[in-house]
Amino acid sequence: MRVLLIGGGGREHALGWKLAQSSLLETLISCQGNPGLAELGDVVLDVDPTDPEAIVELCAERNIDLVVVGPEAPLAAGIADALMDAETPVFGPTRSGARLESSKSFAKEVMAGAGVPTAASATFSDRESAVLHLKDSPGPYVVKADGLAAGKGVLVTDSIKDAIGWVNDCLGGKFGEAGSSVLIEDYLDGPELSIFYICADREAIPLQPARDYKRLFDGDKGPNTGGMGSFSPVENLDADLVDWTTLNVVLPTLAELASRDVDYTGFLYVGLILTNDGPRVLEFNCRLGDPETEVLMPLITSDLLVVLHAAATVGIGDHSVTWSDQAAVDVVLAAPGYPESPETGLAISGLEPFSDALVFHSGTRETDDGLVTAGGRVLNVVGLGRSVGEARERSYDAARRIDFAGKQFRSDIAADTAGGVG
Repeated sequence: MRVLLIGGGGREHALGWKLAQSSLLETLISCQGNPGLAELGDVVLDVDPTDPEAIVELCAERNIDLVVVGPEAPLAAGIADALMDAETPVFGPTRSGARLESSKSFAKEVMAGAGVPTAASATFSDRESAVLHLKDSPGPYVVKADGLAAGKGVLVTDSIKDAIGWVNDCLGGKFGEAGSSVLIEDYLDGPELSIFYICADREAIPLQPARDYKRLFDGDKGPNTGGMGSFSPVENLDADLVDWTTLNVVLPTLAELASRDVDYTGFLYVGLILTNDGPRVLEFNCRLGDPETEVLMPLITSDLLVVLHAAATVGIGDHSVTWSDQAAVDVVLAAPGYPESPETGLAISGLEPFSDALVFHSGTRETDDGLVTAGGRVLNVVGLGRSVGEARERSYDAARRIDFAGKQFRSDIAADTAGGVG
């Protein structure tokens, strides 16, 4: 099978690494890929992954049997719609399904229709109404750019001044079209959890839960990022939590989408917060998370490509995903200046095969002089072990041996695996 993987971050490297192990795979091609993916197959650099017509042409040229879409932007651009029209199997939702992520207000509408427990919210496109709403709220304040903002459009703060400033930033163009409206929702307190699903034809297969860390600094301090680390499995969860999420969140959501003539095929991310009043949904994403993908892929023992191809063509049926009894911890190495203005072109050293850790590329570029930084989150260093603690030690040991000027990373990833840091 000839597979085209769309995307070029750490999520896609980890996903491509897993797909490359499949007995079905003949060729893996990635667009636009990265140096890590280049070790697994051809990388196409001269095609825009958000250009539906160009992707359709690429699939025809390369005789692609299945397209797997990693990031959200190509989905929001309608890549899946164009591929379906061209009768090319694709695993990833259509543009209408991707609105679960590209429009937070739409996601809230779907949750309401499906009876999904979530925080109360209101959406605003003018500053005055948003500010009045904030001033009538008790805080803490949660303000989100309504559209896609690369994981950086959310502010949670105790400061009304900062909350109003974030409204001004969003509506003032900081996030472009993504901030043309803002969603303000009630604050929910509790540990967060990520559960991902493989969805098709109103059916869903859950993946093992993971927990990520969104703030830049230890102790969940500093600005929001795309994610500074993650781990799986997550201990001390209610035994029925995944089943509860499937029955009370995912299946009703897929049914509600179907009632709106949206047949959802693709990954679905459910961001949960475990409050004292029970689980609540923070948000949906229409793809795998980053950096959670980097810890989930090494723990899957079944052939993932078999499942994704079935979901994209004939349906999930009796397929399932099986898991290792190991644990994985991902420590993200970020460039100096991240997340606002990361420095690029910095030489990377110490990157060598590790016996008990994997390295997935996120923001790197190969030059005549060697590998250099090319983005904010540069590398994902994933330790594997018999326990989260052992995996954590191995991840940090490898992370400290990799170097580039101004390297940033948190030192507390998975430090409290039983509590709720993250």
